[in-house]
Amino acid sequence: MEKTKSENTAKASALDLHISTKHSIEICNHIRKKSLEKAKAVLQRVLTQKEAIPFKRFNNDIGHKPGKIAAGRYPFNASKAILTLLNDVEANAQTKGLSISDLKITKLCANKASTPWRHGRKRRRKSKRTHLEIIVKSDEIIQEPKENKKEKQKETKQKPEEIKKEVKKEIKKEIQDKKSKEIEEKIKKPTEEVKKEDEKLPTEPKEENTKIQK
Repeated sequence: MEKTKSENTAKASALDLHISTKHSIEICNHIRKKSLEKAKAVLQRVLTQKEAIPFKRFNNDIGHKPGKIAAGRYPFNASKAILTLLNDVEANAQTKGLSISDLKITKLCANKASTPWRHGRKRRRKSKRTHLEIIVKSDEIIQEPKENKKEKQKETKQKPEEIKKEVKKEIKKEIQDKKSKEIEEKIKKPTEEVKKEDEKLPTEPKEENTKIQK
């Protein structure tokens, strides 16, 4: 899950997808600023060729399609890739604790990626690649965000230097306790010896007061 600065947003991205950048830009322009549910419904209708994506920028020599649009197409591969990206964003928002029904697409962009040469002998042709990025926003937070296991492991794991310091402190405490016990025993011993000597000494008989008779 990709992190975002604000708590009400969720993010997802895909790199080096083998889809047309021009088709992706037209789809992004058509879906942007819509709710996530509507965008998914549009792409599903495009895959079944029930609705066409209007081509407003890259529309050279493109025929008109039925509906309230002029030039348009049914870009299958790009629509399928963007639909999977929308599902990924929805999952990220769910793990973050956002309400899925109120999700709105605030950012959706397609950028041109590297175009390496294709493999083969017949023709030297470069491959199409595209980067996709999406950010979704919701005004409501239903649940608290789930804690990441990796972050927990990082917190629990201690560095070896910290462990060494703790071990040294424990050893010092044990040495101090031993020294204090030895000192207490040394102080107790002479007092006990003095008591024993006092017990061994004979007791002097008590002088009886004798009365002299005249």
